Amino acid sequence: MVAGLTGVTAIAGGAFAAYALEKDGTVWTWGDLNNGTTNSYSSTPVRVAGLTGVTAIAGGFEAGFAVKKDGTVWAWGYNYHGQLGNGTTTDSSTPVRVAGLTGATAIAAGNDTGYAVKNDGTVWAWGANYFGQLGNGTTTDSSTPVRVAGLTGATAVAGSQNTGYALKNDGTVWAWGDNYIGQLGNGTITSSGCQCSNTPVRVAGLTGATAVAGSFAAGAGYAVKNDGTVWAWGANASGELGNGTTVNSTTPVKVSGLTGVTAIAAGGAGGLGLGYAYAIKS
Repeated sequence: MVAGLTGVTAIAGGAFAAYALEKDGTVWTWGDLNNGTTNSYSSTPVRVAGLTGVTAIAGGFEAGFAVKKDGTVWAWGYNYHGQLGNGTTTDSSTPVRVAGLTGATAIAAGNDTGYAVKNDGTVWAWGANYFGQLGNGTTTDSSTPVRVAGLTGATAVAGSQNTGYALKNDGTVWAWGDNYIGQLGNGTITSSGCQCSNTPVRVAGLTGATAVAGSFAAGAGYAVKNDGTVWAWGANASGELGNGTTVNSTTPVKVSGLTGVTAIAAGGAGGLGLGYAYAIKS
C-alpha cells in the first residue's frame, strides 16, 4: 500500500514519478518529484504545493499536469521545451498556470509535451514539437498552447513517446507526431525527413472506440472498443501489442484474450524502449 493515501479518485504515472488525486482535490506525488531541483526524490507521497480543486491529473517525462474544476490547467517540473506552457522555459518547483487555457476537461502528456481537451471539443498542445507532436502543422516548440489542427468533437486525449492521440465522439481515434515505427496507426511508416505527421491522421479501421492510451517510451497506441476488446498499434519489440508476436504493426491489431475491458493505461521504461499496458475488465 502506498503510504498515507486515502480517498484517492485518480492516479497517473510519469517517467520517474507517480501521482494521485484525492477526493478533496489535492494532488500527491512520489518518486522523482519533478520539481526542477536536484535530489528531489521521495519514497512516500508528498503534496503538490498550492493545488486545490483538481479534477484530473497527468504525468509527463519530468513534469506533472493538473486540471482544476474551473477549467484551468497547471503544470510543474522541468521546462526545457516549454512543457509547462506558461510562456517560458524556466523550471518551476511549484505549479504554474498553463497560459490561456480555459474550459479544459481532460489532460494528457507525452515525453515533453502537454495536451488538453476543451469543452468545445478542440485539442490543444504545448512543449516539444520536433516530431510534430503539437499537431499544428509545424515542428517548432511552443511554450504556450497551440490548437491541434482540424480536430473537433474530441472527448479524450493521450500522449505516447512523441505522438499525440485523440478520441472523438464518433468513436474514431486520431494521431499526430512521430511515425518511424507506425505509431500513427494509419498503415504507413514515415522513413525520411521528419518521420512524422505534424497534423492529425485517422488511426485506420478503428470504430466504436471508448478510451485511448499511449505508451510512454515504446511508441505504441491503444484503444478500447465498445465491445470490450482492446486494440494496439506501433512498437512491439517487447510484445507491447499483446497479440502473441513481437512484430511492429502500422495498423491496429487485437490484443489477444481480452474482453470486457473498460479502461486502458500504458507505460514504458525510459531509454530502454520497453513498453507495457494494463487493462481493467468489467
